[in-house]
Amino acid sequence: MNTIYTKNASQVRAEWIDRIMYAIIVAVAAIALSMIFLIFIFTFKEAKDVFFDADTRHEVLPTLFSTTWQPVSDNPKYGIIPLIIGTLKTTLIAMVIAVPIGVLAALYTSCFAPAWLRELIKPAAELLAGFPSVVIGFFALFVLADALQALTQAEVRLNALVGGVAISLTAIPIIFTISEDALSAVPKSIQEASYGLGATRWETAFYITLPAAYPGIFAASLLGFGRAIGETLIVLMATGNAPISSWTLTDSVRTLTAAIGAEMAEVVFGDPHYSVLFLISTVLFFSALILNSIAEFYIKERLMKKFSGE
Repeated sequence: MNTIYTKNASQVRAEWIDRIMYAIIVAVAAIALSMIFLIFIFTFKEAKDVFFDADTRHEVLPTLFSTTWQPVSDNPKYGIIPLIIGTLKTTLIAMVIAVPIGVLAALYTSCFAPAWLRELIKPAAELLAGFPSVVIGFFALFVLADALQALTQAEVRLNALVGGVAISLTAIPIIFTISEDALSAVPKSIQEASYGLGATRWETAFYITLPAAYPGIFAASLLGFGRAIGETLIVLMATGNAPISSWTLTDSVRTLTAAIGAEMAEVVFGDPHYSVLFLISTVLFFSALILNSIAEFYIKERLMKKFSGE
């Protein structure tokens, strides 16, 4: 005998709510992807004259990879090499400081800190992540610069070292938070097996837990790198803003983001200088997109497969 199943009003209402929520989620995702795509289209449209406009191409390309950034002069030069060097110097300094501190702090919080201390450390780190860049820039400008100049006896007060140390303060919370999540996600059974074999807590933390969470830690480092390379206000305030092609840490530098931030407001619309600044922004956009994509999709996927045993 066939039984006819009739949905009641509450079930019908629940289905409609599910459909509406699904549609909202899809719409929000589509809007986010559309905004990313439109940003790329806008930046590329403004930068395309560097390659497709004959006059701009003739003026820009011969000096684009030179070591002189002097876009406002009778004989302008658009050499981005000093800007790239400045960006790499400040970013690498920041990462050398931020990665060990962030990862070790996450390891201590996940494996050694008592519960009450863990509840204090993580919110404090996340609070630091919410500090405005301008506040950290002021700290670097008035406190950190004097301290590091006295320590290193540098000739100039504002330089790559000051900027890199200040940027590390913005990258540490990101690296700490994501690394701590990855370390906490390591199955407790793995750690308990290590203890059962006679390993100490430090041995288990460094030789078992840390290697097991390395995809997540690597993802945290990539995101921290992306945060550091995209910083603008701190490098504007703390690095001296001199486009010098030198790898000396105590020389002033100008980064790619600082060049955009300092010059975009005064550049002539449609000028070759204008197009070069948008070309720089396109490069930064692609760099951030690639780093975030690697961290979000490839690394996290490997982490999940590792823990699921696939």
